[in-house]
Amino acid sequence: MNQQDLDPDSTTDLGDVTNTEEELIRECEEMWKDMEECQNKLSLTGTETLTDSNAKLSLLIMQVKCLTAELSQWQKKTPEIIPLTEDVLLTLGKEEFQKLRHDLEMVLSTMESKNEKLKEDLEREQRWLDEQQQIMESLNVLHNELKNKVETFSESRIFNELKTKLLNVKEYKEKLLITLGEFLEDHFPLPDGSVKNKKKNIQESTVQLITLHEMLEILINRLFDVPHDPYVKIIDSFWPPYVELLLRNGIALRHPEDPTRIRLEAFHQ
Repeated sequence: MNQQDLDPDSTTDLGDVTNTEEELIRECEEMWKDMEECQNKLSLTGTETLTDSNAKLSLLIMQVKCLTAELSQWQKKTPEIIPLTEDVLLTLGKEEFQKLRHDLEMVLSTMESKNEKLKEDLEREQRWLDEQQQIMESLNVLHNELKNKVETFSESRIFNELKTKLLNVKEYKEKLLITLGEFLEDHFPLPDGSVKNKKKNIQESTVQLITLHEMLEILINRLFDVPHDPYVKIIDSFWPPYVELLLRNGIALRHPEDPTRIRLEAFHQ
């Protein structure tokens, strides 16, 4: 009694502790009674066979009931008032500090990961930039080389080269014509005198026949000089067997409306 009179706060603390224990015991007894009631209800209800269609619905209903009962218990429960002593404040401060430290470590880890990814992206972009710069330098060097080559080609040099090529083509053409003439003279000569005399008797006129080589030259010149009208009229100096030879072998074509005119087939087109 003397100690209680000397320390009234300690008496108050003992009373609070006793009341808290009684309250906890009472809550436990109430929860035990609720559990017994639930057990009795379950035992009376028995096991019911749920169909597949109603299984999910029944499970949801049971979850709703459980959550409703838990909500009711939390609503009935009175929040405990923690005394703000030095130890309690120190403990709470440590917990908050640990939580803050953990959050900051998570943020730091996330930022480090992002920095690593950004660093990799930067290195990759830098490599790409270096490659593009090397390509640009190579293209510049190539451009300068081509520019120098273009500048070295003067107009006189180009003219001389074209003139040389043209002369070479003309020489090649002359060689081809000479070779063609020799071939035609050897294999397609003019008819002999007997044929000429026979032709004179039939036509009763003197006609100077031309060689197959000359006929082809006339047709070729007409084709290139007058490409819009390449047909040549068949004159008496064209020996008919040679005309027929050119037509049958597809070297010459007859005019579709005038059979007395022929033209050379355009093999170059």
